[in-house]
Amino acid sequence: MMLALEMYRSPAKYLAAKAVGGRIPGILTGPAAPLRLVTINEPKPDREGWARIRPILSGICGSDLGMVTGSTKLYFSAMVSMPFVPGHEIVGELLDDCEDLPKGTRVVMDSVLTCAARGVEPCQGCASGNTNQCDRITVGHVAPGLQTGFCQDTGGGWGNVMIAHRSQLYAVPETLTNERAVLVEPLACAVHTALRSKVEPGQSVLVSGAGAVGLFATLALRELTQAGRITVVAKHAKQRELARAFGASDVVAPDEVFRGVRRSTGAFRLKPEMAKEFLLGGVDIAVDAVGSKDSIDTVLRVTKAGGRVVLSGMPSTGADLSPVWFRELELAGTYASAREEPNGQPAFETALELAAKSPLDGVVGARYPLYRWREAIDHAHSAGRLGTVKVAFDVRAS
Repeated sequence: MMLALEMYRSPAKYLAAKAVGGRIPGILTGPAAPLRLVTINEPKPDREGWARIRPILSGICGSDLGMVTGSTKLYFSAMVSMPFVPGHEIVGELLDDCEDLPKGTRVVMDSVLTCAARGVEPCQGCASGNTNQCDRITVGHVAPGLQTGFCQDTGGGWGNVMIAHRSQLYAVPETLTNERAVLVEPLACAVHTALRSKVEPGQSVLVSGAGAVGLFATLALRELTQAGRITVVAKHAKQRELARAFGASDVVAPDEVFRGVRRSTGAFRLKPEMAKEFLLGGVDIAVDAVGSKDSIDTVLRVTKAGGRVVLSGMPSTGADLSPVWFRELELAGTYASAREEPNGQPAFETALELAAKSPLDGVVGARYPLYRWREAIDHAHSAGRLGTVKVAFDVRAS
C-alpha cells in the first residue's frame, strides 16, 4: 500500500470549479477539488521493460492545475483513465533493475506513453522519432492516458510509488541536484518549443508569459537558436528578473506589449473601433506561453505578416483568429517533447545539459509533503504573484 493524491471523476465538482473557481480561488482546493489523499495499492511492473520508481520531487505543472481547477478542456477526457495519480515532472529512484539501468539509479521521465510503453507496433509518429505525436495513447496493455500522471495504471509523481517503461527514462548525472533534475521535464518541453519555433539567425521573438513555460522557453530560445531580440511579457518583479537572467533582451509588462514591440520593430499601430489594437509589422516569431484568450489575442496581433505563432501554453477559447487569416500567419502547436528533435538528439538529453549549466538555483521555490496538498496547489496557483516559478511535492517527506 502507498500514500497518493488521487484525481477522481466528479462532474459536479468539475462544473463548480469551472463556474466559480476564478472568482473564489480557495474553492479550488476546498469543496470543489476532485482530488483526495488516499492509501491505495502500489502499481505493479508486471511486463518486461517496466520498473517501479520512488519519486523524490514531483513538480506541479500548469496542466495539473488546469485539471484541478476545471479549466482543462473536455477534449482530453477520452485520453485519460480515472481515477489516476497526477504528477509527470519527476525525479525519482529506481526500485527495480530496468534493463540497463540498475536499481537505485536516479531518473527523470519523459511522460508520454508511446507505442513502446504500450507494447504495440510503432505508429508513424513514434517510428519517425516524433514520440509526442503518438496515435496509440489509448490502446495496448496500458490503460488510456496521454501521459504518465493521467493514466490509471502507471501511478504518478504525486504518490509514493509509480511505474515507468525503460523508453521513458533518462539517468540523472550524480552532479545534478534533485532541485535541478525535477526541472528537466519542463525544460525538455521548452527545448521542443524553441526548436519548433524555427528561428532564423537574427529574427525577433516575443514570448508572452513568464511562468515556468515562458521562462524556460526564453532560456531554450537563447541557448539553442540564433534569435536576435527576445522580448518577454512578464507581470511580476521576480519573473522580470529571471527573464533577463535567462536571455531576454527586453522585458515588458502586459499593458506595454504593443508599445514595446512597435518601438523595437518600427511597426505601425492601428486601433479599430470597439476592438483591440494591432500592429502592421511586428516580431518575426511569437510564442504564447500562457494559453489565455488575452495572451493569444496579443501574440496574433503583434506578429508581422507571414510570421510564425507558436502555442506553447494550453489554449483557452475565444481568441480572435482574424490576424491569422489577414496576415497569413503560420500557427503551430507545441506539445511535450520528442525523442528526435531537429538538433539531432532527444529533447531530454538537451534538457539535462541545460539543467546542469543554467542559472536555475532557487527556481524550485517551495516544496510540500503530500499531506499539505491544499497549500501546495494554492501556492502553485498564485506562484507568479508570490515570486515562485516552480512548486513541487517532496514525496519523501510524506
